[in-house]
Amino acid sequence: MNFDEIIDRRGTHSAKWDVMQPLFGVSPDDGISMWVADMDFRPPQVVQDALQKMFDLGVYGYFGGDGDYLNAIRWWMKNRHDWEVDPTHVFTTHGLVNGTGLCVQAFTDPGDGVVLFTPVYHAFARVIRAAGRTVVECPLVEVDGRMEMDFAAYDAQLDGSEKMVILCSPHNPGGQVWTPEELRGVADFAVRHDLVLVSDEIHHDLVMPGHKHTVMPLAAPDIADRLVMMTASTKTFNIAGSHIGNVIIADPTLRAKFATVMNSLGISPNSFGMEMVTAAYSPEGAVWVDALIEYIDGNRRILEEGLAAIPGTTVIPLQSTYLVWADFANTGMDASEIRRRVEEDARIAANHGETFGKGGESFLRFNVATPRSRVVEAVTRLKAAFGDLQ
Repeated sequence: MNFDEIIDRRGTHSAKWDVMQPLFGVSPDDGISMWVADMDFRPPQVVQDALQKMFDLGVYGYFGGDGDYLNAIRWWMKNRHDWEVDPTHVFTTHGLVNGTGLCVQAFTDPGDGVVLFTPVYHAFARVIRAAGRTVVECPLVEVDGRMEMDFAAYDAQLDGSEKMVILCSPHNPGGQVWTPEELRGVADFAVRHDLVLVSDEIHHDLVMPGHKHTVMPLAAPDIADRLVMMTASTKTFNIAGSHIGNVIIADPTLRAKFATVMNSLGISPNSFGMEMVTAAYSPEGAVWVDALIEYIDGNRRILEEGLAAIPGTTVIPLQSTYLVWADFANTGMDASEIRRRVEEDARIAANHGETFGKGGESFLRFNVATPRSRVVEAVTRLKAAFGDLQ
């Protein structure tokens, strides 16, 4: 595994590199892409070998027999997260944005409210609104560099029209690992307001040294009757283009509702994704992930230190994911000036904070899952772009 290798993704239909110019005005010829959440690394060799085996066969028919796939999921969750998963509880979706949409359809009706703790992954709100439901934003509160939940305020805010809450755990864009106590608080909040709790844990494998992720079924084992888990290998192994994810539901009533919606839409997984996941969720995959985390942690330190050197800029310390959440509020500049300096002067494409909902307006999200030389160059450019503040 060589995470330092520069892989030229330009002209390959890469959203990360080929779409950044129309979205951010940053040319891929001299720009650095640090926005959308995929990595500039190849997946582990065991995944490449699985695809090579399919290619060598040369017949790409319907996938049948998911026993190995389900066993791989079960093995991974047990060994990496101490979580026993019943294979009969697993639904395979076309990625987790699709999984989110299916949950909205299965567990809410048009006009119902769906609670989000914002700022949070922007696709949630997009899917909720497109389905004719109402996004209920419960803003997170920053306390000493940590995003916290104010449940007293949320309790007062809700009006009873809400039927579901979606938790992003670990948090995207904040890169924060929720403590077991915080997770228990979310579970109790869902019980108080009779909400189905959807816990999106797509980033749960990418946790920085010194931190530990707790899956919701372990933090709150008593809420299985309202809990829906969403997991995927796609962020972990950089195989997002396979569009494959898992919705895992222990409660039979919720499971039946979800199955009805999924079956009505004729959704079935693609064979490439099934083979990739089966290969990735393995001892070989685990070794690769451990090395990846160490590498990302090094990139994190470089970018965090570089941003901290810009007066008025603060960073939520990255505990998980590869997405650094930086606040430029105290630079004295408005959002348009901050973006101009980052995009035009530094020639870096980073996600705009307001797309993640209330509380993100003064932030930018930077993806550090790229070769280290690019992160070092990005820091040099950012310091120059804000050099007049030194």
